[in-house]
Amino acid sequence: MTSNHSSTTEMATQGKLQISENIEEKNSNNMGFCGWVLICVSLFFIIVTFPVSIFMCVKIVQEYERAVIFRLGRLADRKPKGPGLFFVLPCTDTFRKIDLRTISFDIPPQEILTRDSVTVSVDGVVYFRIHCPISAVVNVSNTHSSTRLLAQTTLRNVLGTKNLAELLSDREGISHSMQESLDEATDPWGIKVERVEIKDVKLPKDLQRAMAAEAEATREARAKIISAEGEVKASRALKEASLVISESPSALQLRYLQTLNSIAAEKNSTIIFPLPIDVIQHFMRK
Repeated sequence: MTSNHSSTTEMATQGKLQISENIEEKNSNNMGFCGWVLICVSLFFIIVTFPVSIFMCVKIVQEYERAVIFRLGRLADRKPKGPGLFFVLPCTDTFRKIDLRTISFDIPPQEILTRDSVTVSVDGVVYFRIHCPISAVVNVSNTHSSTRLLAQTTLRNVLGTKNLAELLSDREGISHSMQESLDEATDPWGIKVERVEIKDVKLPKDLQRAMAAEAEATREARAKIISAEGEVKASRALKEASLVISESPSALQLRYLQTLNSIAAEKNSTIIFPLPIDVIQHFMRK
């Protein structure tokens, strides 16, 4: 029952939207008697001044541009014109060119208070493009300026819910969240936000010193722990070596010879030859 009710509601909503669109199309096509008179007069002057008038009627837009035509203040067509040639009536038609290429702009540095009460300065860059020229002309006054202001506000709102650690480590997640928010807000304007990037995060100097001191202390503590672990491993290795040497007295003599060999390789003038203790004990017994 619930699914049937929801489907019925959706069908009714779609029917209302279609009816409203048909009414808008009828209203846009109904220009009134004066409107048709002005169009006929414009056509008459075009015919009288032909072929000079052809230069006023023919317009060109590039491959990356579209033209939105207004006839007597109303949209002449639900689809933009272009690319290439199109015709306008010089007395009754006006048009606006819309660039469909991807546009980028920098978000000015914003002083933001994070969730853990740290003031930081953050800036970024936004990439967007216009995917619906008619909405970009009809629904918003200045597309580029409105998008810039909205990007600044969205940056403040998103970063205000993050603490400093998340801001420094999770830039990709913050950029994705900003992109979703901007894309949802600018969709009625015919704008598609393709990418948002956080460029730089500037911290206060006092906080930078504190973080540097904390990182240095952490590194020193880690170095001491590593050094202590190395001493433990070295002492264990020496203990095992002493046990091996104690089992075979000749092994100690070989170790002496290896030590002499390493000293001779360094070309020192003085060589200290250790006398084996076993030899001294033999003469002391005699």
